[in-house]
Amino acid sequence: MLRRRKRGSGGKIRGMDSVDIEVLRSAEAWRKAGHRVTLGTIIRTWGSAPRPVGALVAIRDDGQVVGSVSGGCVEDDLIEKVKAKPADLPQLVTYGVTNEQATRWGLPCGGTLQLVLEPVTQQSGIEPLLATIGQQQLVRRRLDMATGEVTQQHGSWQDALEFDGKVLSTVHGPRWRLVLVGAGQLTQYLAEMAHMLDYHVTVVDPREEYAAGWDVAGVPLNRGMPDDVVREMNLDGHSAVVALTHDPKLDDLALMEALKSAAFYVGAIGSKKNNDARRARLLEFDLAQAQIDRLRGPVGLYIGSKTPPEIAVAILAEMTAVRHGVTDPSWAAKKASRFDPSACEVPGQAASASLKP
Repeated sequence: MLRRRKRGSGGKIRGMDSVDIEVLRSAEAWRKAGHRVTLGTIIRTWGSAPRPVGALVAIRDDGQVVGSVSGGCVEDDLIEKVKAKPADLPQLVTYGVTNEQATRWGLPCGGTLQLVLEPVTQQSGIEPLLATIGQQQLVRRRLDMATGEVTQQHGSWQDALEFDGKVLSTVHGPRWRLVLVGAGQLTQYLAEMAHMLDYHVTVVDPREEYAAGWDVAGVPLNRGMPDDVVREMNLDGHSAVVALTHDPKLDDLALMEALKSAAFYVGAIGSKKNNDARRARLLEFDLAQAQIDRLRGPVGLYIGSKTPPEIAVAILAEMTAVRHGVTDPSWAAKKASRFDPSACEVPGQAASASLKP
């Protein structure tokens, strides 16, 4: 369901949209074409629900669908609901209350999910929403369940989905920040892939020879000194920094600031030998050993990667594992995952700590 944009001059990669943006864009296009469209949002899960809170699906009146809220488990029933009687106002739908229902809908391990189904109209504000998040800005969207009225305002990095039974508040746009030091070839692939995963990407490189060749849609180049940029961004727990220049004058100073911040992930390219030497240099920057121990270098999961796009995959895989608290991202560890259908004897956990009761 992702749409590849056209390449620009020189064959540069021009970008792919995240799944959420593609769902919203399709919903608005269908509405403008005269279709009745329903937007579904997961607002709560229990047990082993296969999709996270906030996941979106758009369903057209003729049954066409984009996005997913259950990995295919309940979409058929949603399509039938929409085709039979599209709702005029938002409504709450629950799947998998009992084990019997969970089995019927294909939800693993007795999982349960709740969705808000919302009719998409011009008043839904999808077009201005897309325009704002297209500028790499966060939007907090509030839906009144009783009236269907929608209001939108600028969001913050700390915002999360909330639902109190009367108002659904969702956050749209890049919810995670990634700072990439260096504008080389690897950075282009990493920025593209991170953009698909809803990261707000900032590339920093003061070197003239790299500035002329930078051309990634939606990812501007900051020409400031990396340590100044990292410090001024006031990084929080939704932020990551990866140093990619191989130049200690640029990488080390940026890492010094990043390791002192609350960033959830700080990594650096280079061999083990080079990163060991880097750690020794960082000790001279008045950093505590515990701060230096946070550095992930060589950066990325070991998957035998050789090419720039393969290395980008390895880096984003490790970042994703850290985000989700996975300490052993191996297939053996997957046996204990609540998302593994072969592990149905493992009790699920609540997946929506940010929701208000």
